[in-house]
Order: sequence, then structure tokens, then C-alpha cells
Amino acid sequence: MNKTTEKRIFIFTCTAPAVLLLSIFMIFPTIEVFRMSLYKWGGFSNNKVFVGFDNFKILWNDMNFIRSLQNSIVLIVIVTIITMMVAILFAALLTREKMKGNSFFRIIFYIPNILSIVVIAGIFSAVYDPTSGLLNNFLALFNLEKLQEMWLGNQKIAIYSIGGALVWQAIGYYMVMYMSSMASIPESFYEASALEGAGRIRQFFSITLPLIWNNIRTTLTFFIISTINLSFLLVQAMTGGGPDGSTEVFLSYMYKQAYTNSSYGYGMTIGVVIFLFSFALSAIISFVTKREVLEY
Repeated sequence: MNKTTEKRIFIFTCTAPAVLLLSIFMIFPTIEVFRMSLYKWGGFSNNKVFVGFDNFKILWNDMNFIRSLQNSIVLIVIVTIITMMVAILFAALLTREKMKGNSFFRIIFYIPNILSIVVIAGIFSAVYDPTSGLLNNFLALFNLEKLQEMWLGNQKIAIYSIGGALVWQAIGYYMVMYMSSMASIPESFYEASALEGAGRIRQFFSITLPLIWNNIRTTLTFFIISTINLSFLLVQAMTGGGPDGSTEVFLSYMYKQAYTNSSYGYGMTIGVVIFLFSFALSAIISFVTKREVLEY
């Protein structure tokens, strides 16, 4: 047996378990979702009726699905923008500015990320409580009773209240990731720019931001996908999609159709749309944020 054959056998032996697990838990289930989207099936009987693309035709006329799509897009846009901006700002402050208690602030900001999503839902349900909640009592403290709301009971603002919990949960994690990237930037870059008369803000946009851009691109795609997943968990734990479906998102609506309304085939149709939407959005983000890699 020559060295080339031995190398191939070694590579196959190392990769085969991973490929097998990927096939069993990712590839085959994904194919099954696509297949089941073509059937009308309740999920618990043997009566499967092939309907082709009829489920997709029904889906695009389903106003409840359209509303869940709108809510998901609102969360993706608002939560992503706020989280990324605040995380980058805090990372820059804690990395570049000589502040006392930097390590303390890092720990405090990171704590929400290690909490269970159910715990976070419980915390924010208490914060948003209209009678004894922290938020309304804080507004009353400053005589701002006019701004008090039923944060999870008002159809117009409930989805934004869910977004607030998502932002709070994610900021610390991404802040730490950006801090690690910023810490690797040579201090000489900032010293040279300071000699040229560049201030803190100019340094941030001309040095810090361009040099951590690849990290931002990676985390941006990851965060968008995680927002889709986490929004489902928060909605289920905090509002159940209410009031009157105003906080329904992609995955919560799919779950209700597939496992509550006994429309498994229709639920898988929604799953296919979510898969394609996520894949397309990731590709668009990757293309839009692509730029020349800066080396140092």
C-alpha cells in the first residue's frame, strides 16, 4: 500500500463519522421537509395526499403567514442594527479607553448570553408587567405615566418588546467577540494616526472598523440566523404568538400549523420557505458586505 492510498484511507476514516452524522441529522431531514411540503397530511395518520405545489399557493394567500413574515423581518432588521451598533460601540470603549473595571463590565455584559432563553423570557415578562413591572414603575418615577403601556398586550408594540429582550440577550456575546478582534490591532496604528492628527472618532472609522470588518461580516450572518431561531423561543415563552397573532414569527407559525393544527404538510411548506429565505438572506448579506481584506 503506497502513501497516497494510506493518506486517502486516513482522511476517509477521519471524515466518515462527521459525514454520517451530518447526513442523518441535517441532509436527510432537510430533504424530508422538502418532500413533505408536497403532501397534505395531518402528521398522525397514514392518509398522505400528494398535492404538489398547492400548499405553496395557499401559503402566499395566507395573511397570518404574511404577518409572521413581516414580524420576522422587523425583528431581523431592528434587532440586528441595534445589537451590532451597541456591541461595537461598547467593545471600542472597553478596548480603547482606559476605564476602571473593564473586566467587571465584560462579565456583566456577557451574563445574559449564558442564561437560558426561558429565564430571559421570565425576566422580561416581569419587567414588562403592566402593574408591578420595572419598566412602568421606572416611567412613573419620572412622572412619565403617559408612556406606560401593556408592553406585551398591545398589538402595536408587543413585537418590539420581544425585540428588546433579543437585543439584551445578544449584546454581550458580540461585544466580547469584537473586543477580541480589536485587541489584536497593533497599537502602533493608533499612535501613528494620532501623530497625524486623527481623533478617536476618525481612528474608529479609519482603523478599527475596517480591520475588524471580516469579523463583523461573519457575526452578522450568524446573528441573523440566530435571531430567527431565538425569536421563536421567546415568542413561545412570553406571548405564545399573541395578542391576536401580533407577535407570531416564522417558526412559531410553522410550529402551530405542523403540531397544533394537525397540518403537518402545510407546516413543512412554511419550513421550506424559511430555509430558502434564510439561505437567500445570508447570501445577500455576504455579497453586500464583501470588501477587500485588509492585512496588518
